[in-house]
Amino acid sequence: MDAFQAIVLGIVQGLTEFLPVSSTAHLRIVPAFAGWDDPGSAFTAVVQLGTMAAVLLYFRADLWRILRTWALSLRDPELRGELDARMGWYIGLGTVPIAVFGFIFRDQIESGGRNLYLIGSALIVLGLVLLYAERVGRKDRDLSGFGPGDAAVMGFAQAAALVPGVSRSGATITGGLFRGFERESAARYSFLLSVPAVVLSGLFEARKIGGAGSAAAGPTILATLLAFVVGYASIAWMLRYLVRHSTAVFVAYRVTLGVLVLTLTAAGAIS
Repeated sequence: MDAFQAIVLGIVQGLTEFLPVSSTAHLRIVPAFAGWDDPGSAFTAVVQLGTMAAVLLYFRADLWRILRTWALSLRDPELRGELDARMGWYIGLGTVPIAVFGFIFRDQIESGGRNLYLIGSALIVLGLVLLYAERVGRKDRDLSGFGPGDAAVMGFAQAAALVPGVSRSGATITGGLFRGFERESAARYSFLLSVPAVVLSGLFEARKIGGAGSAAAGPTILATLLAFVVGYASIAWMLRYLVRHSTAVFVAYRVTLGVLVLTLTAAGAIS
């Protein structure tokens, strides 16, 4: 991977991580369209640390308040009913499914998970499920009423994003809509929930950077830095957008891209 490819993929990661279109899919599709080598699952996991740093910076006040209140509530029973204390437990609970399934299916994720047929199909299927959630979701709940059932549903939804093309934010926002949450509230919890899983995955895969079948350290660091800058802007835009708009435009994009990927792969134009 050269510097130009790293710049392009870093920008792609920053643009797509927080939109319900699957950044992992785009980090596989864009090189395929451009005729570049697949950067590999380790590069994908590590460059996501850049967008995760954007989450930590953007939500720094929220995360600090949640962490502090949760820690204090371990000794002070009066704090245990507060939303921030409960949210600490809910983020932990929601992380369990992706940690378990990620460990069990780690080999399949690194091999078959790069298949373009799988990615194209996942783009289409999750797009249609998201569209259905938009139509049936009540969208009348905010995070003040968040509970263990919501954390479990959105946690399993996040675990589905282990399949490239599903989209971490897309799956968890879909789960939130099915639970009746407003789009912006579902997205906000989705971004907070992603912190433990992405950080642990990125740190675990970092050891493979520079090895066989993976990008070198220099391009990976460059892509990660760009993903951070672009990702920060992407978070702010996405949260504002969802206040007044549906996810229909992302559904249309997912289905169109999925059909294109399947068609070109079947024709042998990309591989």
